[in-house]
Amino acid sequence: MTIKLRFRHLSEVFLKLLIVEDQDSVAQYLKKGLTESGFVVDLASKGDEGLAIATTRSYDLIIVDGLLPNLDGWTLVKKLRTARIQMPILFLSARDEVEDRVKGLEAGADCYLVKPFAFSELLAQVHSLLRRQKMTTIEKAENKLQIEDLILDISQHKAFRAGKKLDLTSKEFALLALLMRRRGDVISRTIIVEQVWDMNFDSDTNVVDVHIRRLRAKVDDPFPKKLIQTVRGLGYLIDGDD
Repeated sequence: MTIKLRFRHLSEVFLKLLIVEDQDSVAQYLKKGLTESGFVVDLASKGDEGLAIATTRSYDLIIVDGLLPNLDGWTLVKKLRTARIQMPILFLSARDEVEDRVKGLEAGADCYLVKPFAFSELLAQVHSLLRRQKMTTIEKAENKLQIEDLILDISQHKAFRAGKKLDLTSKEFALLALLMRRRGDVISRTIIVEQVWDMNFDSDTNVVDVHIRRLRAKVDDPFPKKLIQTVRGLGYLIDGDD
């Protein structure tokens, strides 16, 4: 019960798991334990069946046994990764040799658990993989900013508008990132200079206005919808309708 409440506090939703296991007693045991821990669980007993389900439905995590009929677990995992199925995969196998573990991980599994195992160990691995996946999703979201059809990919240092790549200088990119991170807020020239140029603001300089004009020429001028706005006497902001 403690584990169940802790997990719900973490996710606040019921997460869906797929178990691909041909031993019915093991599959039912796992389904019972995971269901009681707050998950929604589907079962598949054959490798090809698991592949069909996993590629047509959405799951938060998949548990795959190694020795499956029709399609073994290693091949199943490889096919899932080839199909760009990105949810975490927990691999189960009675084989505990180093070569088998390496084979499972190289196939694309995120974790390799040797049978027999304690259910508490499996549950802990499930929680760990889901937390890792959640953090990865958050990091990706933080690294990609979007306002309508304007997209800024922080990690790749690329910007796009309506699918067209924008050729921005490093300062223009930093300026656009600042405006997009604070979407809807009026950003003063003082703050822009301090955060983009890392210097004290000189009231006689027009460096911000010059860069805003250059940024508008690339971000707004070629497109009908204008996103960068001037608030006279206060500064600049960027926003959209969505």
